[in-house]
Amino acid sequence: MEENSNFIRSIIKEDLESGKRDTVITRFPPEPNGYLHIGHAKSIVINFGLADEFNGQTNLRFDDTNPLKEDREYVDSIKNDVAWLGYEWENLRFASDYFEEMYSRAVLLIKKGKAYVDDLSPDEIREYRGTLTEPGKDSPYRDRSVEENLDLLDRMRKGEFQNGEKVLRAKIDMASGNINMRDPVIYRVSHATHHNTGDAWCIYPMYAFAHPLEDAIEGVTHSLCTTEFEEQRPLYNWVVEECEMESQPQQIEFGRLNIENTVMSKRKLKQLVDEGYVDGWDDPRMPTISGLRRKGYTPEAIREFVQATGVSKGSGAVDEAMLEHFVREDLKMKAPRTMGILNPLKVVITNYPEGQVEMLDAEINPENPEMGTRQIPFSREIYVEQDDFMENPPKKYFRLFPGNEVRLKHAYFIKCEDVIKDEDGNVIELHCTYDVETKSGSGFTGRKVKGTLHWVDASQAIPAEFRLYEPLIRDEDLKAADESEDKTFIDFVNEDSLTIQEGFIEPNMTDAKPQDKFQFFRHGYFNVDPKHTVEDKIVFNRIVSLKSSFKL
Repeated sequence: MEENSNFIRSIIKEDLESGKRDTVITRFPPEPNGYLHIGHAKSIVINFGLADEFNGQTNLRFDDTNPLKEDREYVDSIKNDVAWLGYEWENLRFASDYFEEMYSRAVLLIKKGKAYVDDLSPDEIREYRGTLTEPGKDSPYRDRSVEENLDLLDRMRKGEFQNGEKVLRAKIDMASGNINMRDPVIYRVSHATHHNTGDAWCIYPMYAFAHPLEDAIEGVTHSLCTTEFEEQRPLYNWVVEECEMESQPQQIEFGRLNIENTVMSKRKLKQLVDEGYVDGWDDPRMPTISGLRRKGYTPEAIREFVQATGVSKGSGAVDEAMLEHFVREDLKMKAPRTMGILNPLKVVITNYPEGQVEMLDAEINPENPEMGTRQIPFSREIYVEQDDFMENPPKKYFRLFPGNEVRLKHAYFIKCEDVIKDEDGNVIELHCTYDVETKSGSGFTGRKVKGTLHWVDASQAIPAEFRLYEPLIRDEDLKAADESEDKTFIDFVNEDSLTIQEGFIEPNMTDAKPQDKFQFFRHGYFNVDPKHTVEDKIVFNRIVSLKSSFKL
């Protein structure tokens, strides 16, 4: 991780220098109930980055304590995302690896008079818990004997009770000012098949009980999490202490990553997938790591972005343009330059010899000369963009219009002589002439033009599909959804979040492979889609446009 100052680094450094710790062990502990999104990338970078910096280790651990929502698909996707971001975990672990150990610690709590089996329903438990201003009240089952509680827990494990019929609760303090300490549920009955343990268990530990035990079992020194878990830190410490764990992890909270106009709720993202508003978890409009990868983002750009956001207690929203800035910075030296026409308009160069094709030299990346040059064909018929022509242009319009002359990138000056329209009055073709003396690179200085257009040769152009993206839902719409009594965020999903355009690319791109990235002149950076194939067409996802107002 970059050597910039942050409070977690300072804590770790002090712990090592004082002898409180002699090593650093962190963990990245996702729940396998969905795909990772860009917010998780911050936790990944912090946990792996700090451990690497202090020659420690990071475990990838799945907090798989809720079989009703978890799936092996999510496990595999998370492993793939972490590896793609460039990190290697020391150990691969699951909460379910420790179920027997957790159960024995629950038995210990009962024997110490620190836990009891409760018969209250979930609704009754909530009612008894009290409010932020009123204390809770004791369950009528709170004073069961140790023997009765041990017997009931054993019968819970054997499957004698139905879901919701009984729970195991920690016995702490129903009058605590911290609601998390008001006898939280630590085990519940759930007759469900677990992705890792099958049907071996029908009771499962709650996350708030399991998580600190997992950290302690693995010898985690610094348990790094986001600030929404700050109020659970007293319970975290209580579990570690009362379960008499040998290792004593330290929980430290940092502000989560939020990005403007970006849905960061896993529940909402899952709803978008389940209800078919997007093309799966890896839809390029999704802020998931897999969606960003498919769109064309690079792991280097994501890591640089996360590091630039810093580490603090605050959780303010970051400008979405900041992430795009780091993508551009990473790609500008890597991506080959090329030309693509998204909305074609045919141009016939009437004085160019029929049947002639000449090859023109063009740099692959002017900012990285070592990438060399490419050759592109030029002939009598080419395609330009429709919006590069106006029949009646406003002032300071320097592209094609009747009588105007422009430069074709890497080629010649051409002059618009005639406009061909269909029976409805739509412009379908331009007739132009070219000046052979004006060939690019020839040293011609006879006159200047103010407009330069990109183009592709019509005779050899390759059909392509271009997919352009906008946010699925904007912040103001999310706010409107929250304030509405009869609408949800789904009602505000942007119908124009995906635009598909049919056009052409240079013929030297026939070998473009999935995930290959290019900068199309004037249009932005594009990625070859690894999922969609269209007959006889390459599909490109626009990663980012070329211009940005964002400044660091």
